[in-house]
Amino acid sequence: MAIPAHHPTTAEELSADALRRAFGAYPTGVVAIGALREGAPDGFAASSFVSISLEPPMIAVSVARTSTTWPRLADLPVLGLSVLSHGQGSLCRRLASRAGDRFEGTDWQATADGAVLIEGAALWLTARVGAVYDGGDHEIVLMELLTTELFPGVEPLVFHTSQFRELSPHA
Repeated sequence: MAIPAHHPTTAEELSADALRRAFGAYPTGVVAIGALREGAPDGFAASSFVSISLEPPMIAVSVARTSTTWPRLADLPVLGLSVLSHGQGSLCRRLASRAGDRFEGTDWQATADGAVLIEGAALWLTARVGAVYDGGDHEIVLMELLTTELFPGVEPLVFHTSQFRELSPHA
């Protein structure tokens, strides 16, 4: 059987669309980042979330510089991060939208320090911003973890090739 010829993309061909397709080949989870502002939940969805360190406990999120939500959250003392579950694809799309009430019809709770956490998520984290670094058209936000609450048996939402997917155990 012949293997098809591979034609790598050159630096000149690295358009935003080509990179989006390339990066989409890597499956990611989706995290909702939220906090209370003036008594109401505010937040957005991000798929560029990664664990950084166990000691001290740290994570990082990449946020587009075009985000209009991040500037409203960046200076708050504590943020909630909810790793969305496999049934929360429509919520993820709402949280990624620039229009409407992103939390409409969503069950959530706030911690005493204002972190917003989404009911039904696979994992809850609370964190505070530690540092922000230049990441080209994104900001890389390093966060110090304060708390975690894992919900065993709740499968995470997986984003792959611009679609939501479910995990299945390997036989």
